[in-house]
Amino acid sequence: MSMLVSLRNITKKFGQLKAVDDVSILIEEGDFFTLLGPSGCGKTTLLRTVAGFYNPDAGDIYFGDTRINDIPAHKRGTGMVFQNYALFPHMSVFDNVAYGLRAKKLHSREITTKVKEILERIQLEEYGDRFPSQLSGGQQQRVALARALVISPQVLLMDEPLSNLDAKLRVSMREEIKRMQKELGITTIYVTHDQEEAMAVSDRIAIINLGRLEQIGNAFDIYMQPKNRFVAGFIGNSNIMKIDVNSYDDGESLLHAEIEGTKIFVKTDRPHGVRDWVYMSLRPEWIRIVGDTPEDEINVLSGTVTGVTFLGSIIRYKIRYSDKQVITIDVHDPRATEINKEGDIINFQFGVDSPVIIEE
Repeated sequence: MSMLVSLRNITKKFGQLKAVDDVSILIEEGDFFTLLGPSGCGKTTLLRTVAGFYNPDAGDIYFGDTRINDIPAHKRGTGMVFQNYALFPHMSVFDNVAYGLRAKKLHSREITTKVKEILERIQLEEYGDRFPSQLSGGQQQRVALARALVISPQVLLMDEPLSNLDAKLRVSMREEIKRMQKELGITTIYVTHDQEEAMAVSDRIAIINLGRLEQIGNAFDIYMQPKNRFVAGFIGNSNIMKIDVNSYDDGESLLHAEIEGTKIFVKTDRPHGVRDWVYMSLRPEWIRIVGDTPEDEINVLSGTVTGVTFLGSIIRYKIRYSDKQVITIDVHDPRATEINKEGDIINFQFGVDSPVIIEE
C-alpha cells in the first residue's frame, strides 16, 4: 500500500541555523520523489524529519489524512535505507533482513517466508548465511534495501544509498531501485546530491538550497525551464549570461536585447518586472559553431577558443567572447566536425527559442 505524503510549512532549526526553512511539498501515492541539492542544503534533515528522527520546529507532516508529527519513528510505517547501509555486522544477511519483522513479533514461519521472498527478489537468495563483511558494496546495498522493503512500509525513505558505490555500479543499482519501486508501487522519498542520478530515477524532483525549496518538477521541466540562477547552474551545465534589455514585443513574445553590444532576440513570455537587464540560461548543447558566413545572422556572436576538452561523445569548448565572459559549447559527434584549437576565433549561434530567461 502506497501513501500520499504532505509536508506543510516544515521548519527545522539547529540553534540559530534554519536547516529546513518553511518547505511545503505534496508527494503523490506511488511517486518516486527526490530531494536534490548540494551538501549541507537541508535535504537529509528534511528526510529525517519525515522519518521521525527529528521533530519539526514548525509545520505539519501528513501521511494520507493522518498528522504524524507526534507518532514515533518506529510506528510511522516507513522503511529507511541509510547512506552507510547500517547493517548489523554480527548478524547474517538473513537476520539483518528479518530484524524488522521480528520487532513486529511475527511468527517465525512467516518471517522465513518473507525474508526468502525478498532475498530472491534482490537476487541474493544464496547469501542468507553470509555476514555483511563477506559482501561487496553493491550486495550490502541490496541487503539494506531488502531490510527496508520486507516490512511492507507505506513510505520508503532513502538517504544517498548509492554514494559509496563506484560509478558503474551506481548506474546499475539505480536502475534496479527504480525497477523495484515501480513493481511495488511504493511511495519513495530519495535524497541525493547527484543531478544525473536524480534525473534518471525520479518522477519528480525538489531542488533544495540553503534549507529552502527552489523548484519542483519532473526532470525535463527542471532542465529545460529552470526557475532561477541556482537551479540553472546546479542542474547540468548552463551558461548564465547577463543581457541588456532594449525592448519587449508583446505581439511576437520577443525580447530584444544585447550581449556586449551585439543584438540578440529571445522568444519568451514577458519577463517579470522587465528592467534594463535580465539573466539568460543557455545550455552548452543549445549553441552551435558556425562558419564565417552563417545562413542567417540572428544571434551570432564571436569569440576566442580558450579550452578544448575531448570527452568521447562530445568536444567541450571554452569560448571567451568578452574581457570577462566565457561560455561553454558542447559539440556532439566529433567525427562530423573539424576540431578547433586554442586561440582560434570562431562564430557561434543559438536559436531564438533556445535561451531561458530566469530569475536571480
